Amino acid sequence: MTTELAKRIWASKYRHTGESTINDTWSRVARSIAATEHDPNTHAREFHWILSSYRFLPGGRVLAGAGTGKQVTLFNCFVAGRLLDSIEKIFESLKETAITMQQGGGIGVDFSALRPAGTAAVRTGSVASGPLSFMHMWDLLCRTLLATSARRGAMMGTLRCDHPDITEFVDAKRVAGDLENFNLSVLVTDAFMQAIDDDAEWPLAYPPGTGRTKSWLPARELWQRIVRSAHETAEPGLLFIDTINRENNLHYCEHISATNPCGEVPLPPYGACNLGSVNLTAFVTDPFSAQCVFDKDRLRETVRIAVRFLDDVIDVSRFPLNKQAKQARATRRIGLGVTGLADTLAMLGFHYDSDAGREFAVRTMEIIRNTAYATSIELAKEKGAFPRFLKDDFVDSPFVQRLPAELRDGIADAGIRNSHLLAIAPAGTISLLAHNISSGVEPIYALEAERAVRTSNGGVERLEVYDYAYGLWLESHDGTEKVPDVFVTANELPATAHLEMQACLQPFVDAAISKTINLSPDATAADVEEAFRYAWRSGVKGCTVYRPGARSGQVLRALADAHCCHIDREAD
Repeated sequence: MTTELAKRIWASKYRHTGESTINDTWSRVARSIAATEHDPNTHAREFHWILSSYRFLPGGRVLAGAGTGKQVTLFNCFVAGRLLDSIEKIFESLKETAITMQQGGGIGVDFSALRPAGTAAVRTGSVASGPLSFMHMWDLLCRTLLATSARRGAMMGTLRCDHPDITEFVDAKRVAGDLENFNLSVLVTDAFMQAIDDDAEWPLAYPPGTGRTKSWLPARELWQRIVRSAHETAEPGLLFIDTINRENNLHYCEHISATNPCGEVPLPPYGACNLGSVNLTAFVTDPFSAQCVFDKDRLRETVRIAVRFLDDVIDVSRFPLNKQAKQARATRRIGLGVTGLADTLAMLGFHYDSDAGREFAVRTMEIIRNTAYATSIELAKEKGAFPRFLKDDFVDSPFVQRLPAELRDGIADAGIRNSHLLAIAPAGTISLLAHNISSGVEPIYALEAERAVRTSNGGVERLEVYDYAYGLWLESHDGTEKVPDVFVTANELPATAHLEMQACLQPFVDAAISKTINLSPDATAADVEEAFRYAWRSGVKGCTVYRPGARSGQVLRALADAHCCHIDREAD
């Protein structure tokens, strides 16, 4: 371990009692996950190899919990069961959320089923207080759990764009401190985007989507309200929910209306997914030189082992709720992604905002997609397909139709072990553990920065950190050379560079991509609107923008503000 920050991250988040080095942690995790295999020793050795070489970084819940005997889940991501509009069901869902977060899981909740404020309740004669009032209960719950635990999951709150309380939802973050434990996203439909283009009146209905219109407002008025709030507060984000459901491999047996807290895993009610990231920097040899090589064969080998690892997590993990366990085992979703992309591009001499850089990213993600699906087909031959697999329906899904013919034929012949295999997470904390590589598919945040970390007594300490690739470059240069322009940082890039990277990778990812579209401090609301419209046109599943100064409490403080929202809300 080469950085003081990495040591602190390991010691505070992932080290188990009695472990003296991080290799002890890798060994614990490898043995625990391989225990479900018929030949656990062989697979434990393979797992240890991809972990100890930092080629594969499982989600933080796996690192912190596997093999410890603690009453925690190894899954990062959950979505709550469908909320029903009765006080008994609402509090039952609140209890389930508490249990999930108490065991370390982040959770998404769709509040669209709750009746709008001011609506009379037929059974009791009382007047409904609306989704926002109940969201404050969830927020207080999360704050309470944070006060009693060093680890807790963040939340995603969603509301349909045709819910009568949508304007209050859009403006919810304008009051400082309100709903601070939530990320908020509007569920945007195709019909709404068309209504904006048509400058049409937009119906608000309850229940949403039923045609039981309660009121109307101009679609562009609501759209501009969303845009202005995102410009000023960085929320809400957008989830293009019709695209999500249309592209879902399990379109034939589930409906999605929420995601995990960072948006990279759309999930049905009680859905769950465990995550891991391939560290792309680990496959670069002789960086910054004419002899520089990216080892594609080693990448394929790592992906093959990582898919088995994540599939085994499903069988090893405990679940906060039995309904979550049933859903996870019925679909066997996993979320393999990448991290360190921007650093890898710099090491190879590619600018983040270049055709060559995007082409490398696409070809690399294509290798990961094809290898992951091929591995899952082989696992189906060995262990069986996921229980909800229906051959014709699955093969007909749009994502599967874009696979190479040999993979489609393989699925038709043998089935597939996992309904979904790919999701690109922020990978924030595990990227720090891997010596501060760039996070997920984000650009380099800053070449040099200060990082806020929690101390053992609950205080905050700031450590100086260097970007991993930049640090490698400094080691091989005497300091007199000009820093190459490949070391471009997030706030130096135009919004289009962020969007184009997300858009070019989405066709190769069966879940979604967590990506923040960084805007300059002087960006206007019109710039936000342009980014949102580009995201819609490009076919990505969601979009979040961030303008420096729009939020406080950043985890990083350096040459510019960070897009991270709070020291205690990092995704790992």
